Amino acid sequence: MTGNPRTGRPYRRLVAVQRALGYPCWLCGHDIDPTLPPTHRDSFTLDHLVPLSRGGSLLDPANARSAHRRCNSARGNRLVTAQARASRRW
Repeated sequence: MTGNPRTGRPYRRLVAVQRALGYPCWLCGHDIDPTLPPTHRDSFTLDHLVPLSRGGSLLDPANARSAHRRCNSARGNRLVTAQARASRRW
């Protein structure tokens, strides 16, 4: 495989599907504003339940989670065993 797999069509499609679900951040439980620019600290990012550096699948929807950019960055590649704050949205 050549190039960055995160810029390919399958990955972009997974990001679009996850964003369209409108789920809150799985780490902090707060809503994610879809109108924020991608570089904003509270913007949407696709996080992986099992980090890619620990063998998680890049394109598996079961491994994909919605997160704020700041929450995703703060988590790094650590495994999270419990959600920090539960969301009231089911």
